Amino acid sequence: MTPSSTQNLAAFALLAALAAAPAAAAEPPGYTLARQGDSHDFDFLGGAWTTVQRRLKARNVGSQEWTEFPANLCLTHYLDGIANVDELHMPTLGRRGLTLRTFDTEKRQWSIYWVATPLGRLDPIPVVGGFQGGRGEFYGEDKDGDKPVKVRFVWENLDATHARWAQAFSYDDKTWETNWTAEFTRADPTRLCDQGRPRRS
Repeated sequence: MTPSSTQNLAAFALLAALAAAPAAAAEPPGYTLARQGDSHDFDFLGGAWTTVQRRLKARNVGSQEWTEFPANLCLTHYLDGIANVDELHMPTLGRRGLTLRTFDTEKRQWSIYWVATPLGRLDPIPVVGGFQGGRGEFYGEDKDGDKPVKVRFVWENLDATHARWAQAFSYDDKTWETNWTAEFTRADPTRLCDQGRPRRS
């Protein structure tokens, strides 16, 4: 067999192997379900906060129109810090939302679940992840209506009195669209919270 024939056979074998191999799953930049953190990642968020919330009016259509509204948040830690619950009161919308976070001490990973009025349905699949320094990233899968999406939460612990959160969806497994943000300013829990819940205004 000539060298050129050997090279042709090797190239053919390589192409055949590539064709038979399963295609790698497409994932948007940074997406991972293996990111880890620490049980104290959310210690900074305990207590009361006033927030400025911004939501994209129309998602996945290139819209840059946002709705802005105020909200108050109160968070309580449980189980020596490996679980916490916050309630978000959105008075101008007449809505409330609740977040449950749990820390798996073996996987060293947070799971974050969300439920809101009026439906009261707990998200069946959490976003998971943790913090590195003052930045936390959490990823998962969900549906926006009938569209499957990948989800990203980003938390930033800016300083003792300020924090930032953002939610983004990926519809094409290539790019992220940020559709909800919140700027947090620490508040007085004796004025804002009642047994860990925002007081009704």
